Amino acid sequence: MSRSDLRALFRSNDREVRAVDYFADRLDEWQAVARSLSHLVRATRARDFDVQDLEAPRRNVLTFYGVGGIGKSTLSRCVAEHLGRGLSQEGHWPRLDEEIGPVVPVRIDLARDSGMDFESLVLAIRLAAAEIGRPMPTFDLALQRYWEHNHPGETLDEYVLRRTRLSGLPGARSLSSQMQSALADAAQAVALPGTVGNVVGQGLRTVVRALRERQHRVRALAECRRFADLLEATPDQEALSYYPHLLAWDLANVPARHRATLVVLLDTFEDVGDRVHRDLERLVQRVVWLMPGTLFVITGRNRLQWDDPRLEGQLDWAGEEFWPQLVGGAVQEPRQHTVGYLSASDCETYLSRRLTRDGRPMMDDATRHLITANSHGLPLYLDLAAMRFLDLYRRRGRVPAADEFNLDFPALVARTFRDLSPQTRRVLRSVSLLETFSIPLASAVAGLDHDAPAQDLVDRPFVDQDADAPWPYRLHALIRDAVREMDSTSDDRWTSADWQRAARRVFDALGREDLSHRGRLVSALRQGLALSHQFDLPLGWLEDAAFRYVDDFVWEPIEPPADSSGDGPTTPAQALATALSAIAQRQRHHRDRTAQQLRAVLSSGALPESLEELPRYFLAECDRDLGNFQASLDGMRWVAEAGGRLSATARRGLIHLARRIGDFPQAQQAAMHLGVEGRQDRVMGDLYWPQGSIALACSSYAAARDQALAAGQPGEAALSQACLAFAAAFQDRPRAAEQIARAEELLASVTIRWAEVQTRIASLVRDAGIADDLPERAEAVANEAREAGLTSSLAYVRFAECLHAHLVGGADALASARDRLRRDCVNGVEFAYLVELTYLMADEEPPSGFPRAIWLDTTDQVRARWVGLTEDRRRESVTARQGD
Repeated sequence: MSRSDLRALFRSNDREVRAVDYFADRLDEWQAVARSLSHLVRATRARDFDVQDLEAPRRNVLTFYGVGGIGKSTLSRCVAEHLGRGLSQEGHWPRLDEEIGPVVPVRIDLARDSGMDFESLVLAIRLAAAEIGRPMPTFDLALQRYWEHNHPGETLDEYVLRRTRLSGLPGARSLSSQMQSALADAAQAVALPGTVGNVVGQGLRTVVRALRERQHRVRALAECRRFADLLEATPDQEALSYYPHLLAWDLANVPARHRATLVVLLDTFEDVGDRVHRDLERLVQRVVWLMPGTLFVITGRNRLQWDDPRLEGQLDWAGEEFWPQLVGGAVQEPRQHTVGYLSASDCETYLSRRLTRDGRPMMDDATRHLITANSHGLPLYLDLAAMRFLDLYRRRGRVPAADEFNLDFPALVARTFRDLSPQTRRVLRSVSLLETFSIPLASAVAGLDHDAPAQDLVDRPFVDQDADAPWPYRLHALIRDAVREMDSTSDDRWTSADWQRAARRVFDALGREDLSHRGRLVSALRQGLALSHQFDLPLGWLEDAAFRYVDDFVWEPIEPPADSSGDGPTTPAQALATALSAIAQRQRHHRDRTAQQLRAVLSSGALPESLEELPRYFLAECDRDLGNFQASLDGMRWVAEAGGRLSATARRGLIHLARRIGDFPQAQQAAMHLGVEGRQDRVMGDLYWPQGSIALACSSYAAARDQALAAGQPGEAALSQACLAFAAAFQDRPRAAEQIARAEELLASVTIRWAEVQTRIASLVRDAGIADDLPERAEAVANEAREAGLTSSLAYVRFAECLHAHLVGGADALASARDRLRRDCVNGVEFAYLVELTYLMADEEPPSGFPRAIWLDTTDQVRARWVGLTEDRRRESVTARQGD
């Protein structure tokens, strides 16, 4: 839908420029209107429907709510226009189902500056009903009495003509004649002499008596059971708020061939009640309740709270039992909907059609793409950008460049702030420093000792909710980005000192949260690091959180703050974030890249001494994986001797290095002092399997896995399970298949590159001597290990190839595979023990001068175990091949 945009039309002298007020799709919203009408009409036509039943739940309210500028008022206008086209309904949206029948819409803007009071609202609804062309006798009789009492000497026609919003309604031309007809009929029914004014003057008692006695002449009116009571009531605003019950009764009694469904669209509903003073909202709700056969389409910034039983006393009907379809999670129409942000394609269409010259879009692709990205789907942003484009075009005589639209508009936040209380604005500013928050956290960061302002904020439509997030609430990105910019122009703006104090409150409040939950720990780290960097805050609780982050192997990404200098980290927070990001990313990148980033953090000098062990340990780990044995040894010793949080982990790293060079007794002696916290069982499993003690290795790995699961450490559990799958693959193929499957299951929730590759190597070992395609599969896994910089993984792949060659290829094949293992993986004494094992499993002696491992048992015992393992596999291989 589009029409000339008058604002743009009067901003430029260029008559070639065409500006239209284009309305985006919103097809989902229209379908909600159509379904709501269909359900309501079906319900009102049912035999058991009784318009006078005041106890049945109401299902006649359709709500669209969303942030200021999202397009709610435009949606309301377009719905009213489309419904007003009647049966043809040509235009932007599909037609209504013919079974719905005629529809009479009336749109009422409830904005404070519109001049629409409650009396005018009731009159507007009656004027809309006038389009049906039938008298509304009970309502008109009560309204005439009210009018003569409250507007003496002023006719209703005069009043309507003076009020533009009422006089523009089509029914304004026929209301007077319909009322006169209804009053004349009533006067004639009770045989009143004189003018029809007598009906509401001295003849009122006669009318009421006739109604109560159900005289045959007024029998039809007397069917409205509460009509007499309303006529007797004092004709004030309170009574007026109940008159819609009469109008609903009149509408329900219109002959079927003239019947139509009334649709009342109430826009800017946030101005009806401010969540403290709900007097006007109570009256409006009363109208809605008393007219169950009318569809009310309410648009505003906030969701209706009529389903909240805590509002009992402020509203006449509050709670789910009264408004079952206004509760969260309701699925049947009519119900409450958030007016969604426009999709990227809708934004592009809007900008293409909004401003044109010679029939072509004035904005180029780059400008449209940038505005679309910055708008986050908010129509108000698109509109402001279009006006800026037109102004720049007018002043400069050329099409503006795309980079002139990489900005926020303070007007966006002005619209958002407009209806917030001062305390709610304080909460909004405070939580704009956070990515996500909870109600208690929002109150804490705002420095409040009560939650009402925070509760008020999260009820607003520009706050998104994700129940699965560590903290469930999030400001819409555009609002969050624009809040700080707004504080350069708003009346109650914060100074830089105010923002600094708020940042300190936010940072401290995050540190006081329960960070035992992994997701909350990571979220707090991300937000705390950003605050510490931006506002130059001491790291404080972030140090402990960083060590807790690396305790497991989940490795959610941590994005470091931008490095504007290009010289590396400049603040402690930036250095810590860079280190954590590099540590996490090593699971996805080559270890050499991680090592370079960690060296840059150490050389920057920005990291406190208390945190230096963090990058040093993981740098030593990268050096180990890269084959830099001495550098890794030096780094591990530095961390182990420092006695810090990672000293036990570094001692375990020294054991791994000792195992690499085949010094198993030294590794075993050190491992006995690790304990559960030092992953002793997993380390012992690493020592047992090279000895050929597969059962001991498997039991150690299983114990390590179970301990990790009991402690809530999914990363360590997955790592231990991957090792268990590898060890089991040497001896028990059926069991190995089960262990590999479980490893893959545990690894699905974490990211540990080494363990993922180790699980694939386990599949190679399981199929050694049996699978004909094993060499090709092994090379694929070897490439993956090389790409990640995992020297141990590559060595295990080559060892699996040796096992396969020994089982199926004879001495020459084994010699070739052994040479590949030696060439690719052995560095001095590093991994020489794997080459030695290839001789022992073949019951051969290694060449003289070749480095020998120091085994936990005698060499002959190790030889016997490996010979036994390979003989068992050879027999299994023969059986498997015969079965094929």
